[in-house]
Amino acid sequence: MYDYDLLVVGSANADLVIGVERRPGAGETVLGSDLAVHPGGKGANQAVAAARLGSRTALLARVGDDAYGRLLLDSQREAGVDTVGVLVGGAPTGVALITVDPSGDNSIVVSPGANGRLAPADVRAAACLFQAARVVSTQLEIPLDSVVEVVRGLTPDSRFVLNPSPPQPLPPEVLAACDPLIVNEHEAKVILGDACVSERPEDWASLLLAKGPRSVVVTLGAEGALVADADGVARVSSVKVDAVDTTGAGDAFTAALAFRLGAGASLAEAAAYAARVGAAAVTKQGAQESFPTAEEVDAL
Repeated sequence: MYDYDLLVVGSANADLVIGVERRPGAGETVLGSDLAVHPGGKGANQAVAAARLGSRTALLARVGDDAYGRLLLDSQREAGVDTVGVLVGGAPTGVALITVDPSGDNSIVVSPGANGRLAPADVRAAACLFQAARVVSTQLEIPLDSVVEVVRGLTPDSRFVLNPSPPQPLPPEVLAACDPLIVNEHEAKVILGDACVSERPEDWASLLLAKGPRSVVVTLGAEGALVADADGVARVSSVKVDAVDTTGAGDAFTAALAFRLGAGASLAEAAAYAARVGAAAVTKQGAQESFPTAEEVDAL
């Protein structure tokens, strides 16, 4: 019996958000809205999104001993996430500077801060969390050698989900553990590199699968997603909504998919549910505050 449906290992940031009529070009200054501060970071976002859906979730992360760190811890606990694995100190809390235009599209610059100090030794010290988790999910806003250590800490029966964001080349050891590897168009092209010889998402999914993951999911925004495994490639439809802010939507998708996989859903079933969760998330402002409950997803 697992204590956790999902263990998220990853980043925790304070999101500093400004709305703009358009994003500035090089050397240009534009005026924006009042500054809003929200709890964020891909790891913290995924943990909150899963917990909102009813997942028993734990977070392994590092924050600073500062106001932003306390904001992040409070948001995790309020959502019902177990924060026993959140380490405090070593550097200031990570910060993401986010601009959002009227269409809901965003641009993000991240200062990793304490996220960059989440070391392999921290991962090894949390072995009890890995043993207690059905699914383990991570991203690339923490050091890659710590992600490698996450893979090495998996139990034989646990499932590993990776969203390689921000994207970078991945070692074969990490790719081979992914079930699934979850990428958007940009991430797929970076990981494929010279192997990306097609503009068809179906081909990206097949090419990524050939690199070693047990399964692959390619998210396509309003066009839904693709899932690929040994049985082939299938398309998952999206839910049509009026997007307000896409910040955190990918994190909500990944969290929902990981949670449903742990509950026994097939990859296609989990991705279809995750697409509905992601759609619900873009109808509200912000990241964590936009994540829906299971009841809200059912209503959608």
